[in-house]
Amino acid sequence: MSSKYKAGDKVHWNSEAGIIHGSVVKVHTRDVAFVGRQRHCSKEEPQYEVKSDKTGHLAMHKESALHRN
Repeated sequence: MSSKYKAGDKVHWNSEAGIIHGSVVKVHTRDVAFVGRQRHCSKEEPQYEVKSDKTGHLAMHKESALHRN
């Protein structure tokens, strides 16, 4: 299964602060440590490292949490 998004894609997601707009920085398909926590990723269920356009803050989300702009 291929990833729905790729690096550079513009996306938005919901957070406690509201809707955040940003872009995909990297697609993770193997388990990775991110911000001190282990994130479980696979080719079937990738996780996406995203960067906020407004603050530059990095986050990681599952595909279901992201929406294309």
